[in-house]
Amino acid sequence: MQRITALALSVGAEPNYSRLLPSIYLTSNVRRFRRHFHPTVIQAGRKYLNLDEYYQKNSTKFWDNFYKRHQNKFFKDRHYLEKDWGQYFSDDAHSPNGKVVLEVGCGAGNTIFPLLAAYPRLYVQACDISPHAVALVKSHVEFREDRINAFVCDVTVDNLLERINPSSVDVISLIFMLSAVSAYKMPWILKNIKRVLKSDGYVLLRDYAVGDFSQVKLKNKDRMISEGFYVRGDGTCSFFFSEEFLSTLFLQAGFNTVDINTYCKQIKNRHKNITMDRHWIRAVFNLE
Repeated sequence: MQRITALALSVGAEPNYSRLLPSIYLTSNVRRFRRHFHPTVIQAGRKYLNLDEYYQKNSTKFWDNFYKRHQNKFFKDRHYLEKDWGQYFSDDAHSPNGKVVLEVGCGAGNTIFPLLAAYPRLYVQACDISPHAVALVKSHVEFREDRINAFVCDVTVDNLLERINPSSVDVISLIFMLSAVSAYKMPWILKNIKRVLKSDGYVLLRDYAVGDFSQVKLKNKDRMISEGFYVRGDGTCSFFFSEEFLSTLFLQAGFNTVDINTYCKQIKNRHKNITMDRHWIRAVFNLE
């Protein structure tokens, strides 16, 4: 109860949320969304306790459809990781023969292939909930079995120890991944990744922050299904983090916050003649 209270307060919920039971805190009122959701979702509301559960249970389908539709064209290659966090991927005295990275939510490989090109001795464990996304990684022209182990895994359910040795990973990257799941699933994910992280390893996170243009857009469309958690038109979801919420979440899972900050940038879309205020959160964590 104390954990739910801390998370409710840090995400910016109204004070009365802190006195609610977890099941009530996470429950979404399906009737509120009748005007905005497909009849299938309304019908599912009779089967599932809340909309959070419905979208989490069906997230494999939604993300698989996403990658079948967009293939590897939606996200740009993320070269900024070597600029922002290069010291975590470089060889050091503890890993003179190259480090092992676990990319959770690897998608089509927009993070892992730039990293492999920049760090020739890096070995990557790459997993995603979408079988089609993993197939895209394996079909990439730069895919090599001796440097990448790509596999399908739902880290909200599947035990990573069934695929990766305990305490064997130097760096875990969560790049726009944690926001895709509901807050009540996040503690299990952190417990899961903690099992495979070395005692001197790091978790690197980049994700959506509170106040981001996409959150405002979803809120204006009345797409919030629980506190801070929104669903897009294609069924994929997004949570928006505050620094306090994120640091509290990791602290309760046994991690220290090494660094955390919110990056804000205005982007002009000349085609649509709009200015977008983008807010992203960046953080580094290690074990206590």
